[in-house]
Amino acid sequence: MHDGATPADATAPRTGAVKAVHVMVVDRHDLFRAGLCRLLEEQDGLTVAADARTGKTAIEHHALVRPDVVLMDVELPDMTGTDAARVMIETAPATAVVMLTSSEAEADVLEAVLAGASGYLLKDTPLPEIAGALRAAAHGESVISPRVASSLLARVRVFGPLDPPLPDGALLSERELDVLRLLVGGCNNLEIATSLHCSPSTIKHHVASVLHKLGVENRVQAAVRAVRLHLV
Repeated sequence: MHDGATPADATAPRTGAVKAVHVMVVDRHDLFRAGLCRLLEEQDGLTVAADARTGKTAIEHHALVRPDVVLMDVELPDMTGTDAARVMIETAPATAVVMLTSSEAEADVLEAVLAGASGYLLKDTPLPEIAGALRAAAHGESVISPRVASSLLARVRVFGPLDPPLPDGALLSERELDVLRLLVGGCNNLEIATSLHCSPSTIKHHVASVLHKLGVENRVQAAVRAVRLHLV
């Protein structure tokens, strides 16, 4: 579905042995958006359910199509991508939003994270990594570009307010702290499992416990809260 189009087949049943990750691409540049949609369609396990040029159109399409993941630029003609993401997440909390932008501004990154974005990637990120981030976001994980991760956490460390301590019942175990340190360092579950010499399924359980105890929804928010709590 293209910007301004009527989503006539938005609710049509989709078949296949493995459920594809349905993506909506939102970007103000028509040529970039069209090219990205075409390239994403060529990636295993991904299908583009809709695309949009503006935040308003993206919100309308999202309500009709309910994609698994929204790939969103920060700068849109009518509103910021972060504001559009916030509306989508408020109306459908299960929505995963990954920001794809050329902006490395710390304020943009922090605002997107606090709005609930599941990831923040730069436009020069290789296509396989973008595809991997979309798949991860669809499964409740999150990815942030290493170039912006360090500056984001440095800003939070220096300028961010110190969060209130965790309640006694939510204290992290030593193993969970080990997982959290690696998570803050940008490691994915497989990398954490390799480093800690355990299975990815065990790490997935630990990550879920860490997110629950920190009271956050994704790994990026966990990294920010960990820094604010001086846990790492």
